Amino acid sequence: MDGPDTQPEGAPPEASELIVEALRLAAIGGEIVEEMPPGASTRRFFRVRAQDGPTLVAMYAPGAMGGPSAARQATGHGSFLATQSLLAAWGLPVPTIVASVPERDVLFVEDLGPETLAQHLRRCPDSAARLYADAVRLLAQAQAAFTDAPVPSVVTERAFDYDLLRFEVDHFLEWALLARGVVVSERGRATFATAADFLARSVAELPRGFVHRDYQSRNLMVRQAQDGNSLTWIDFQDAMLGPRAYDLVALLMDSYQNFDEQFVQARLHDYLRARGASDYAALRQEFDLITVQRKLKDAGRFVYLHRQRGNPSFLDYVDGAIARARAALDRIKGETPELTALADFLADVLSRGSSGASE
Repeated sequence: MDGPDTQPEGAPPEASELIVEALRLAAIGGEIVEEMPPGASTRRFFRVRAQDGPTLVAMYAPGAMGGPSAARQATGHGSFLATQSLLAAWGLPVPTIVASVPERDVLFVEDLGPETLAQHLRRCPDSAARLYADAVRLLAQAQAAFTDAPVPSVVTERAFDYDLLRFEVDHFLEWALLARGVVVSERGRATFATAADFLARSVAELPRGFVHRDYQSRNLMVRQAQDGNSLTWIDFQDAMLGPRAYDLVALLMDSYQNFDEQFVQARLHDYLRARGASDYAALRQEFDLITVQRKLKDAGRFVYLHRQRGNPSFLDYVDGAIARARAALDRIKGETPELTALADFLADVLSRGSSGASE
């Protein structure tokens, strides 16, 4: 019988073993320093010290994972490499690729340091306005570069279409409500389905451009520079086509940050100036519509990660995601029957909790 520290004969090697082997195959040498905190994906990250060299980050992402899920998240490293090349060509700050060892599903990139934007803001909250203005400017730069040179690329191979957006909204019903024991009647489910259809169609019909997809404070690294701190993008392998406001929502309605309305408005105006535009009312309408869609999805995803992946670290953000969706819904529901019905549905079912029913 296998002991606790042994591996069954024929079992696949551990990620750490593959990384040590990849260091040898890439002629880098060295050793693992530490495993880095996991994120929401199945990827694993290790800080390694190269032989006679600097520390690097080893990214382990199995290429044979049954293909992308209904969420269309990339597997393996092919999409990361292709998107990194594209962003670098546009002048965006992205990590340098040091070596790729596809036969071990390992990629080595430069070590950007230990501090994400989320971590930096806990230490230096007064830097938020400047760094978020920079983040908005970089996003505008990427969108403009894509618009100016819309050549076929990994980004153009996938999009926030109706099917993906509807899958994401339905994630809320399945995981944030039903999986947590919230009772929803057939009538309530029909109301939600009508609203989900409206949200998915409305967002899918917006003009499409470059979207990072998860452009938030844990996916922006803060690095020291001579003229102050600067940002570097990570976790961009799922980039795709989508509406201009999508990444603005990810950034400014970030579940891990709390910004007041004045801050959000200022950053949206920063974005418009960077794009040479002035249609604030239209942008804000798109922003709030996408906020409803994305934050409902996030609430469901956070529960899913706990129930299906055994990661409870996101549960503290479920209620905040729902609150952001409801606040945006109140701003835009107006005379739209589907959104008004959705607001009423959420008020009802969330007030009843796990013991109530929605009519």
